[in-house]
Amino acid sequence: MVGRALLRTPASKVMDWPTAAAWRRHQSGTVVFTNGVFDLLHPGHIEVLDGARREGDALVVGINSDASVQRLKGPTRPVRSTAERALVLAGLEAVDAVVVFDEDTPLELVRALVPDVIVKGGDYTPERIVGADVVAAAGGRVVVVPLVSGQSTTSIIEKLRG
Repeated sequence: MVGRALLRTPASKVMDWPTAAAWRRHQSGTVVFTNGVFDLLHPGHIEVLDGARREGDALVVGINSDASVQRLKGPTRPVRSTAERALVLAGLEAVDAVVVFDEDTPLELVRALVPDVIVKGGDYTPERIVGADVVAAAGGRVVVVPLVSGQSTTSIIEKLRG
């Protein structure tokens, strides 16, 4: 049985930028990065997160702040607050760290962390992945995980509205 001192709480995995940068510097294995809104977690999100985690030893997830989501998706989004989305993601076994970014893209966060691998879902091509050039320039890899058909937060919201 693992000692309680070794167990991480979800809240301990939600990090500000300086803490995440320090965490990154202390990682000895392959660090993987992915990002998104992760508003209403669904099987498509789980597949991307699981696929990302399989690419390395630690997974850091960047999530858009509420203000960033509203700029990108409109005034009715996100459904869940930044804190709620971060905690839910941090509660997943595959996720080692969650970091919030307020910009419209995670480019500055990728520059701050310089992960070994960057991963996005199959609705992206490697050329369209923000930060892929930073990771590739540092000798890292860019990975696209296939999408799960019919899974999207927008479709869930539309279904709930009837």
